Amino acid sequence: MSSTSLRIMTYNVHSCIGRDSRVAPLRIANIIAQYEPDVVALQELDAGRKRTDKVHQAERIAEHLNMDFHFHPSFQIGEEQFGNAILSRLPMRMVKAGPLPGFPHRRHEKRGALWASISIGDKELQFLTTHLGLHRKERHLQAGALLGPEWAAHSCCASPLVVCGDLNALPLSAVYRRFRSIFRDVQLSHSLAKPRNTYPSIYPLVRIDHIFSSNGVMVRDIQVPRTRMTSTASDHLPLIVEVSI
Repeated sequence: MSSTSLRIMTYNVHSCIGRDSRVAPLRIANIIAQYEPDVVALQELDAGRKRTDKVHQAERIAEHLNMDFHFHPSFQIGEEQFGNAILSRLPMRMVKAGPLPGFPHRRHEKRGALWASISIGDKELQFLTTHLGLHRKERHLQAGALLGPEWAAHSCCASPLVVCGDLNALPLSAVYRRFRSIFRDVQLSHSLAKPRNTYPSIYPLVRIDHIFSSNGVMVRDIQVPRTRMTSTASDHLPLIVEVSI
């Protein structure tokens, strides 16, 4: 069976609010367009929020890119929503979108995940994305759920599989090691590229945005583009991987 190339991006877009304080979803869309990914995982998107002109950001970006999308609000207050999305140029079927466990405390932001099945010719890629919490204990809880039988360990979530997003987890952390014990970190799977930090965008010091893959996904190239535009558009840099499936 011949392999198929696929370009994947994960990007925390900070509600499309740049370091210059501009609310600019089309700037984010133009960054995405420049790197021509087939599938994109976006974190920190607003929908219907006053602070960002009540724009449904996932819809606006997807429309500009002529991509299909699924948005899942991690939390909602009235008509205002905040969450994550998957965009795809390829046929996409939403398998599941839902909350991840957390602590019932107002300072702990609710978190969620999305699982889509992406059709690549006669193959199906299982694609999961999330944005884990800021606190260590909730990240452990959320990682356990995402890697458990309701999500990544579900019988329908078979290889080839990609799990990605802003995990708020450094490479030496227990949460990162938990993912790494099951999947491959794409940044460590490419022998010609040194792992690159993704945050903060102006001077990236840490690597907290990750793409993990199962067997059956071969890494061809890695990019963490650091340009004037990517350093301004969000507080994170995008992470892009070219794979063969």
